[in-house]
Amino acid sequence: MDSGASEVAHDFRPFFRVYKDGRVEKYKLIDHVRPVPAGLDPATGIETKDVVISPETGVSARIFAHTAGGGGGPDRKLPLLVHYHGGGFCAGSPFDSASNGFLSTMVTQANVVAISIDYRLAPENPLPIAYEDSFEALKWIAGHSDGSGPEPWLNQYADLGRVFIVGESAGANIGQYVAVRAGVAGIRVKGMLAVHPFFGGKETDEMYKFMCPTSTGLDDDPKLNPAVDPDLPKMACEKVLVCVAEKDWLRNRGVKYYEALCGSGWEGKAELVETKEEAHCFHLFTKSERAEQLIKKMVDFITMD
Repeated sequence: MDSGASEVAHDFRPFFRVYKDGRVEKYKLIDHVRPVPAGLDPATGIETKDVVISPETGVSARIFAHTAGGGGGPDRKLPLLVHYHGGGFCAGSPFDSASNGFLSTMVTQANVVAISIDYRLAPENPLPIAYEDSFEALKWIAGHSDGSGPEPWLNQYADLGRVFIVGESAGANIGQYVAVRAGVAGIRVKGMLAVHPFFGGKETDEMYKFMCPTSTGLDDDPKLNPAVDPDLPKMACEKVLVCVAEKDWLRNRGVKYYEALCGSGWEGKAELVETKEEAHCFHLFTKSERAEQLIKKMVDFITMD
């Protein structure tokens, strides 16, 4: 028997391990997260639809909308919330209960249409593929600006003049990258919500370096440390909300990002909000008063100019 088939070369708990023969085995991150099929949810009145963005890459997305009554239309289109899910670049999905619960809440409370991007996951698809997929998805969305794009729901329900990006954890990292690329490309984005964002630290991030062979895994990489990105001042957004949690191991990195953005010369308005006594992405998995307060802060950010 080939020993490489059973010997572990890298163990990046709680995400995945790699065997010496190159095989990747992923751990189940959260037991109670489950797949959710698309369709009408009678409890919320929200309808979801899965769409293919790129037949060549297989990148797809799920759209969330109130399609019957109050769901917008040609005369009253709604803001569009573009979501990039978390999961360490290697897990998570627009089609699971965590993403569906969060986005259904945002669609209802903020009165928006939402679209969550199913970017290709590492390490099977090495970074920066997830970043590239995510920006290509935003360009595909922007192609609906004149109401004649390939997806009828976006043409009918979404106001492409009021686009907001939201991401949590690794998804917030991707979202900030996309927002900067959008600014360089001249794509309009009204605001970004970076929720418990992942960024690098002073030490080498071995897992990120493994997933992204072109990265040093250090803070000289603009994806890990936007402060060294010369294009940061060109970020497309008019405003940014950075959310951190007191007991999140990434808290200080989120604060550092907020400070870097404010000092970069970017001309928008940034706000930092911290939830006390809570840990990473708590709002996705627990219903509590603090989770409701965080959701309300996000909703207010979208609905108040």
